[in-house]
Amino acid sequence: MGLSSRTTAPSVHSSGLGWISWFAEGVFQGRTAAMWSLWSLLLFEALLPILVVSVQVLSKVGDSKLLVAECPPGFQVREAIWRSLWPSEELLATFFRGSLETLYHSRFLGRVQLYDNLSLELGPLKPGDSGNFSVLMVDTGGQTWTQTLHLKVYDAVPKPKVQVFTAAAEETQPLNTCQVFLSCWAPNISDITYSWRREGTVDFNGEVRSHFSNGQVLSVSLGLGDKDVAFTCIASNPVSWDMTTVTPWESCHHEAASGKASYKDVLLVVVPITLFLILAGLFGAWHHGLCSGKRKDACTDRVLPETENALV
Repeated sequence: MGLSSRTTAPSVHSSGLGWISWFAEGVFQGRTAAMWSLWSLLLFEALLPILVVSVQVLSKVGDSKLLVAECPPGFQVREAIWRSLWPSEELLATFFRGSLETLYHSRFLGRVQLYDNLSLELGPLKPGDSGNFSVLMVDTGGQTWTQTLHLKVYDAVPKPKVQVFTAAAEETQPLNTCQVFLSCWAPNISDITYSWRREGTVDFNGEVRSHFSNGQVLSVSLGLGDKDVAFTCIASNPVSWDMTTVTPWESCHHEAASGKASYKDVLLVVVPITLFLILAGLFGAWHHGLCSGKRKDACTDRVLPETENALV
């Protein structure tokens, strides 16, 4: 609901503005009179003190949003004008003498609808449609009523992604426990908050701690009794949310299984190679000793004939 301010327009006999409005309505007819009335409204807004109070209205990309025009009881609207004030000042829609008009050149052209109760509908909304909007109304007695609203358009939250990281076991960590970190992330979007929820009725004896101010990372200590415990990450903004559920013990089991398998693989490779190297070393030593003995005998055989020939 937009907060409003109420002011009284000057009398026709005591104000130049009133004279201009009377002159425009008395002399000009049809659309010319409507344009003069429009300028009178803008002149009222520029010269009369108006309290601008912004009330936030939330929506998301792709939706339509109704900006409700509210006025005090007994306020019979004669003229009204809707404008965009920020990020650019643009005329969106007008109401004069019972005629509704929305064909004004603005970034909302073709996406504006003005209803008989003077509420304005914008949509489908785009990411750049956030901004401040104002409706100025004048009743049959010359009183004015102004509302301002701040529209904030958010992206729809996509399904978050959750990654499970297993921490290396420490010496002080109890046996048969698993320390994991759950990281939640919603891609290509800002203004997101994260929360975690434990699923099911399974008793949980582990420890849970959240990290970072927005709760994006969760630290969980799991035991053997926590194999079926699941955690859900909920990503949300003020207008939408989505979630993803994971069972972290599956990652612990996978890591453990992978570790055992790799250890066995190492043994299957290293042990045969080690035995082969040992046997090869022993065979090499035996063969080297055998060759050395044969060479020694051959040398002895050669020395003996030479000695005998020398004696002769």
